[in-house]
Amino acid sequence: MKKRPTARDYPRTARLNTLVREILGDELERIDDERLDLVTLTSVVVDADLKHAVAYYDHSRGDDADEEIAEAFVEATPRLRRAVGAQARIKRTPELRFELDGVIRGAQHIEEVLRGLPDLEPGAPTVAMDPEVYRDTDDVR
Repeated sequence: MKKRPTARDYPRTARLNTLVREILGDELERIDDERLDLVTLTSVVVDADLKHAVAYYDHSRGDDADEEIAEAFVEATPRLRRAVGAQARIKRTPELRFELDGVIRGAQHIEEVLRGLPDLEPGAPTVAMDPEVYRDTDDVR
């Protein structure tokens, strides 16, 4: 019978990343700043030496709000760092840095491009089927 994984089976930094993300998420809900509404923390990366932590976030307010949200995070950083220090039982409270996560926006852009491609009819070839294209390869069948 396979042993059920526990928190101890994961690396320390992975547990810290999750813990700090949960603390920051809870504290963001308590902050009364309209600029931070609809902001989602996508991940947190804490250095192994606990000196620095980078929190990646995204929001649904469009590109125009990026600077405004970044400014709100700068103002809220001391409060968020205090919350991490008070709730996480670690010997050093990391300095927090907040960065916009471009992964979600990149995925949305790719999805838009794919939606714009013409639909192919069922059975239509998706690559060139001309044998001359493949004459120099061994994979021609």
